[in-house]
Amino acid sequence: MFIAGIVSEALLYSCFSVLLGSFIMNLIPKTARPEISIPKSVLLAATLGIAIFSFLPVLKIVLYLYEDLGLAYTLQSVLTNFDVGKTWISTGLISMILFIYLIPIKLEQKPLISLTGLIFTLILIANLGWSSHAASLSKFAGFLTHTAHFLAITVWVGILSVVSWFSRNHDNWLNFLKWFSPVAVLCLLTTAITGISLMTFHMELTEYVNVTAISYGQTLLIKHLAIIPLLAFAFVNSFLIRKRLKNDPLYNPLPWAKLESIIVLVVFSITGALGQVSPPHELSRMVIAEGSSKLFSFFHPGVISFPLHFSPGIVSVSLFIVAFFFLALIIITFIKKAPKVLSLLMSLLFILTAYMGFMLSVS
Repeated sequence: MFIAGIVSEALLYSCFSVLLGSFIMNLIPKTARPEISIPKSVLLAATLGIAIFSFLPVLKIVLYLYEDLGLAYTLQSVLTNFDVGKTWISTGLISMILFIYLIPIKLEQKPLISLTGLIFTLILIANLGWSSHAASLSKFAGFLTHTAHFLAITVWVGILSVVSWFSRNHDNWLNFLKWFSPVAVLCLLTTAITGISLMTFHMELTEYVNVTAISYGQTLLIKHLAIIPLLAFAFVNSFLIRKRLKNDPLYNPLPWAKLESIIVLVVFSITGALGQVSPPHELSRMVIAEGSSKLFSFFHPGVISFPLHFSPGIVSVSLFIVAFFFLALIIITFIKKAPKVLSLLMSLLFILTAYMGFMLSVS
């Protein structure tokens, strides 16, 4: 179920991204974007995927309770009495309405068609925010924060994914970057601010190092490290490619945009893993009851003494320097026109060395 949770959440984020990106791109004038062709099957699969992959939280509760109450009764009870069940019913209904709506139409025919689809998708995102863990802790504030966070991510990633995988050419790419770059920056800032705010629903920010003792903290750390090479790819695709296109109008920027979308999928998967582990509530008791994370114990075997401290030594500082070197190599790979697969390798090596540097700095 843990692996299923990771996969389903990553695919759920991807489905929302594809829908949002498709509707937004079809609202943009053709002179401000490349020519795009999105297969109807992709839109329908993404819509159906939202209904399917958002069902997993309901399934988890059903599987936990059904042995005592029976499968049919448990399913009915969860769907009608639990907030997560009620939310999924509305999510499923709206998804089916959108699915039926998309069958006969073509997005490129009229802007109103894409605008209607966009509204449906925004309602689905709000629905997801209403059933989020943050909303369960602080209904209105949690709902707004989670919804803004999720919306900012999926708008940025959705546009990026659609333009990188469904563009027929790279015409008007400079015009595309003129409006997409500021949108991406705004989405990144919103994601960062709301992401920090969401962390405070589960932990004090000053507890960041202490929380690495449990699986939640380990996953959070890896996610944050994975975001850094993503920012390097964003820098390449927003600024360096603009400069190269001005010097060489025939240069094809699509492969690098696709690489960035692959890193995004990795971050989505890590985010999915984060949703499968228990957040830190009474950290010391959690460690006593469940033990520390296996990853943490690998670096720090034995009894944990709180509070933990971040104290880099010569080894960890050296690893951070090497990690920065790998990060720089992502950009150098683009500048020197090296094989693009090297940039993905450099990203993984950055995450690994930065992670080791951080863990060896904990004492």
